[in-house]
Amino acid sequence: MNNYPAKLKLRLDWSEMDLFGHINNVSYFKYIQSSRVNYWEMIGLTKSHSETGIGPMLASSSCRFFKPLFYPGNVLVQASVTNIGNTSFKMLHQILDINLVIAAEAEDVIVMYNFKEEEKAVIPEDIRKKIMELEGITT
Repeated sequence: MNNYPAKLKLRLDWSEMDLFGHINNVSYFKYIQSSRVNYWEMIGLTKSHSETGIGPMLASSSCRFFKPLFYPGNVLVQASVTNIGNTSFKMLHQILDINLVIAAEAEDVIVMYNFKEEEKAVIPEDIRKKIMELEGITT
């Protein structure tokens, strides 16, 4: 089982329900996005992007749905980086219901991108170090 160092509590909104009375699958991706950005903020990636022009670009995102969510309620979304490459890293997210039961799991592939040069970029060393610190990875 993964350690998830980044946790974010979110409120389910009435407007996220669909015709069938449960939270629509599109909302799960909104929760995953919030989790992703929360992680990026924790490691200073959003700040680094604004200063250097090198930042994250979502290459792929997939989600496996295990159980429905219902309004009213809250979810806990937790994230972990599971693999760090030269120019990209993978993130794993879990969406937990009010009873901390897994409602969905998602995986993202994030590519570092130089928005000024319009090309992939190497993960900045300070960002790599912050990921490793947050994940408790020692070299």
